[in-house]
Amino acid sequence: MLRVAVVGSGPSGVYTAQALLQQSRVPDVRVHVLDRLPTPYGLVRYGVAPDHEKIKSLQSQLRAVLEDDRITFLGHTEVGGEGGLSPARLKELYHAVVYCVGAASDRPLAVPGEGLPGSFSATEFVSWYSAHPDAARDGFALLARTAVVIGVGNVALDVARILARGAAELRGTDVPRAALESLGTSRVRDVHIVGRRGPSQARFTTKELRELGALPRARIVVDGAELMLDPAYAAVAGGPEGPPPPAVVRRNLDVLRGWAAAPPTAAVDGERRIRLRFFLRPVELLGRDGRVAGVRFARTAPDGAGGVRDTGVYEDVEAQLVLRAVGYRGTPLPGLPFDPVRGIVPHLAGRVVRDGTASPGEYVAGWIKRGPTGVIGSNRSCAKETVASLLDDAPLLVHREVPADPLGALRDEGLRPVEWEGWLSIERAESALGHSLGRRRVKIPDWPGLLGAAGDGRG
Repeated sequence: MLRVAVVGSGPSGVYTAQALLQQSRVPDVRVHVLDRLPTPYGLVRYGVAPDHEKIKSLQSQLRAVLEDDRITFLGHTEVGGEGGLSPARLKELYHAVVYCVGAASDRPLAVPGEGLPGSFSATEFVSWYSAHPDAARDGFALLARTAVVIGVGNVALDVARILARGAAELRGTDVPRAALESLGTSRVRDVHIVGRRGPSQARFTTKELRELGALPRARIVVDGAELMLDPAYAAVAGGPEGPPPPAVVRRNLDVLRGWAAAPPTAAVDGERRIRLRFFLRPVELLGRDGRVAGVRFARTAPDGAGGVRDTGVYEDVEAQLVLRAVGYRGTPLPGLPFDPVRGIVPHLAGRVVRDGTASPGEYVAGWIKRGPTGVIGSNRSCAKETVASLLDDAPLLVHREVPADPLGALRDEGLRPVEWEGWLSIERAESALGHSLGRRRVKIPDWPGLLGAAGDGRG
């Protein structure tokens, strides 16, 4: 029997477990899926916007894998952190360990004023409205009139969309109670989504972009002059600026062109404005009375080599709330090697590399392996490559003696994992909470509540 620990129960971890079960090279495999949180699904639970029901429905596919009899879910099981299991200890308990721990930190702006109150990472905001138990409980400065979201990817669109929605529209989702109440009293009326490069280099998908235009009581504002700064804008029609850009870029530019060309309409009471801005690089967060009061941007222009250059022109945008959404970055896991430049664990086809040599029995998959690239489905092929390497090594790995009952060994060390029954208890408690509030299922947002709801499902 090959015993494997998969650290992380997000898509990359579950796809790794699934690939291990679907292969035929090793006939008897048992997988323990460990997660620091008492809940499974990773960013599908805590990173997908609550109004994206179709993407959140991916949980049912992940659930089907985790309910396989050959898989054991062990939530509330820390690896690498203070008081948690070390990678060395995991190697003693399992024939192989696959780390699928994602990219947990945000890229900073590295500009003056970034630490002012009212300045947050988009991940902090997403964690708050997604009920992550580590999220700040005191909410956000939603009494702000103007918010600036720095970044032009799907995460930036998500947070801008949530800011522009009314609480009534989110009542049917699993947004936690406190966040829904704060969003209901929000005074935010202007949301700026700002990128340092042009619209052809934005990272959002067309579907997400179009969703902004479908928001009730929200007006989309796009400056056609900023679009014209982008050489690809003219090339959409096959003009003299060069060959047409890729299809997704053309679709995005078509959406933006339509908004820029829309005739102005009279303001509606309670209307929110979402302004998409381009070729603006943040150089400083401005403060007043100890809080964020605005962002100073440098106007940029294409440099002819795919990047941008500063033009020497600056623009200040008032804002009492600033959210940065400029990418994620992997963080070191104590006991594992780490490449600080790329923000990943060094590897060869998924095999962890220590001191220039592949380490037998240690593997990585997902963002900690390749960096924060691709979509959720990209993790499937990534996991298959790693599992192929693990299976190549399996004839040597299975000869190493490991405990017949790793879970018993974990309990002997004082760990009390939340097993699958505990997770089902949390689900039932969240459904009951939603019913008591006249809503559908509502997430429990704190550690005591989650662990209390897990009840007898804890080992």
